[in-house]
Amino acid sequence: MPWVNQEMCNGCGICMDECPVEVITFNEMNKAQIDEESCIRCGKCHDVCPEEAVRHDSEKIPEQVSEHLEKTSKLLKYYDTSAEQQAFMERMIRFFNKERKVAEVTIEKLKALKDDMAVNAASEP
Repeated sequence: MPWVNQEMCNGCGICMDECPVEVITFNEMNKAQIDEESCIRCGKCHDVCPEEAVRHDSEKIPEQVSEHLEKTSKLLKYYDTSAEQQAFMERMIRFFNKERKVAEVTIEKLKALKDDMAVNAASEP
């Protein structure tokens, strides 16, 4: 999912003009922002940004990991004993293992869909 690095954005609006679904707007600082829920992930904004302010999600992985760890640490305070804390940590590990499994299965199915699309495109006149 693309996002805009606010420090790099100069507010030129090129990405807004190129967005086919018009989900990029200016924020109160006259910098571009992307409505992530409505974005269709076409990549056009990333391709046209002269400042390279439109960035990829992979850059946010360390930040997201830190957020998960911080949230988990905050929730630990609700468990009094070491045994309760250990059980909670095990539940959190199961939760993130489930999230990983969802991602893995989704990727497998998307690859299969992509392969089917290629086969169908090859068979078109």
